[in-house]
Amino acid sequence: MQIIPAIDFKDGKVVNLKQGRLDQSTTYSDDPIGMAAHWVSQGAERLHLVDLDGAFQGYPVNQAAISIIAANHPELVIQLGGGIRSAKVIEAYLKAGVNYVIIGTQAVDEPEFVGAMCREFPGHIM
Repeated sequence: MQIIPAIDFKDGKVVNLKQGRLDQSTTYSDDPIGMAAHWVSQGAERLHLVDLDGAFQGYPVNQAAISIIAANHPELVIQLGGGIRSAKVIEAYLKAGVNYVIIGTQAVDEPEFVGAMCREFPGHIM
């Protein structure tokens, strides 16, 4: 069994939303980069990251911190969702060291986008 810690980003912090509501969140840390290092120090081999700001705004918001996490832990498998709605965004995250991107809203709004991205970035789309 593999346990995959999750880090949800909101306003540069690590949070958990109550029932997916932005106005009802619990903050766990002001340091998502430090939180990632903590999980790696505990033996995590994979992290699930969610840019909640990106998910709600429609474009990446926390990409700087996500890129730092990937650069600091190149051995770590990173899967990322939130605000991923274009090939340009996917390419930038993959170049930054993210292994897998999760297409959510765009998959519902434009289902053919998923197939196109799977062909363009084989093995990296979830």
